[in-house]
This record gives sequence, C-alpha cells and structure tokens, in this order.
Amino acid sequence: MPRDTWKIAVDVTEVADLTPPGVLASRGITGLRPTRRQWPLTQPVGEACYLGGCRGVLAPSAAHDGGLVLVVFRPLPAMPGLTQVPPPNHYVELPPLPTGLRT
Repeated sequence: MPRDTWKIAVDVTEVADLTPPGVLASRGITGLRPTRRQWPLTQPVGEACYLGGCRGVLAPSAAHDGGLVLVVFRPLPAMPGLTQVPPPNHYVELPPLPTGLRT
C-alpha cells in the first residue's frame, strides 16, 4: 500500500480461445476449480499455446462461473497491444473483497 490499479485496453490478435464447449475436455480438463492442484493439467495448455505462437489465451474462469479470463503473454521489454486507460484507481487501504470470491 498505497497501490494503483488500471484498466487495460487490449488490442491483441492470435489469442487461443479455450471457451467453446469441449475444448478443455479434449485436453483432459473436465472442470475448473480455483486450486493449485489443477495446475498440472492447466499449465501445459498455456505453455503449448505460447510455444505455438499465440499472444494470449481466453479461458473460462475457475473462480467465477460464467466468467472469462484473458491471459496475455508478455514479450519483454514492451507489451504491444496493451494500453493503460487513465485514470487509475488509487488505494491507500485494502479494498473490500469482491462478493462471491472463491480464490
């Protein structure tokens, strides 16, 4: 503390879409849970996307039913396609936990 959080505008192509029904099941993932025990199944999927030339992954959220997670693989030192959208949210104290947070 203190911390700033930013909205990020994303303009990235070559994102692997893992949201259609059956895509994760075809990779041995039958349900998502917000737990480290699932990492051995999910990490190789992300690594394969990265090694296959994808810039990111769009996947169902393990923490929020019906939610989505966008992961953008970071090329160093720049992050083309990602732009901070001002103003940031400035926090001097921890914000309240989101309702229904399971992680």
